[in-house]
Amino acid sequence: MNLALKDVRHNFGRFLMTVAGVAFLVTASIGMIGLYRGIVADALLVIDRIGADLWVVQGGRAGPFSESSAISSDMDRRVEGVDGAAGVRRFVQISQQFEHEGRTLRASLTGLDYPRDTGAWVPLVSGRHLANGHFEAIADASVGLVLGDVVRLGLDDFTIVGVTRGMVDISGDGLLFVTVNDAMAVAQRRTSEEVLLARGASGRATSGSGSSVAQDSKIAAVLVTLDPAADEAAVRRAILAWGDANVLSRADQRNLLLDQRLWRLRIQILAFTGVLLVVMAIVISLIIYMLTQEKRHQIAMLKLIGARNGVIVGMISVQAYLIGAGGLVLGLGLSNLIFPFFPRRVVIDPGDIVLLALAIAVISGFASLLGISRALKVRAQEVLS
Repeated sequence: MNLALKDVRHNFGRFLMTVAGVAFLVTASIGMIGLYRGIVADALLVIDRIGADLWVVQGGRAGPFSESSAISSDMDRRVEGVDGAAGVRRFVQISQQFEHEGRTLRASLTGLDYPRDTGAWVPLVSGRHLANGHFEAIADASVGLVLGDVVRLGLDDFTIVGVTRGMVDISGDGLLFVTVNDAMAVAQRRTSEEVLLARGASGRATSGSGSSVAQDSKIAAVLVTLDPAADEAAVRRAILAWGDANVLSRADQRNLLLDQRLWRLRIQILAFTGVLLVVMAIVISLIIYMLTQEKRHQIAMLKLIGARNGVIVGMISVQAYLIGAGGLVLGLGLSNLIFPFFPRRVVIDPGDIVLLALAIAVISGFASLLGISRALKVRAQEVLS
């Protein structure tokens, strides 16, 4: 006879309420960890999929994702002349807010260096990739545009020829892919007042700290695909020798995002998850202690008839593990039900679930100690009280 199961059936309502409370804490923990995983996945999305071996960015900077970067518009032609560079593409990405059918939409305008890059690396759910050098766009579904929509960006109208899903930037804004030249035209659009003010300022004296890069340059980086037989270190040295460019590998870009830009977020996520696990341990401990207190008479009777302490310890610990396991299963079910509707990507990684299950097992074992300690203090004589 399993005493733990019999006691659970006897207090089934309280057991279910406790499992539900633990399940919500588990759901919150999965959500916190999954949100961080989702932000990391969004941040690395372009880096992993665009297929560049090296990123040539502004000298002295670690752009274009960790910090801003602006390079000269002819940098791609200079890089093409470096031995070992098999393919070169320009890269532009700017945040853009625009109006469409009475709605204010926001997207991360990303330039594809057409015709070298038609966006074939972008997974589509409908439509096609870019086939013209101007006025075509591929939109992520989260932007709010559908296939065939005509949207005005800057001074031109763009037709949505393809729709993708899950392509967002680190801020969660959907990506809107156009050609690099169109992206630069949109970014450099000025009102007539701005043009007049710029003309008036052009005759003023300038400081001696001018940059070799035009201040209206919108090219953020040049993407380099290396020849299979190329020496990456030699290519790096050749470009760095120019003095006005920095070279980052794919691994460098990943490390800059994970270890610098996102490290504070990682610490915050771990801190909140730790708080939730502590609260979970307190909840299970209190419930097990209360159930043990209510069973003092039954425990005294067990001791009177000669039950070993191991039987009593097993009853209490099994109850704690049942609460933890029930909370984990229900919490995982709630997570899969709720998180797909979140505005940000929540990645439920199996490895994280395994680690969380181990943490809950440790918490359940620790939480049962309070009840076990109280149960072992019960004397057989208390059956008469």
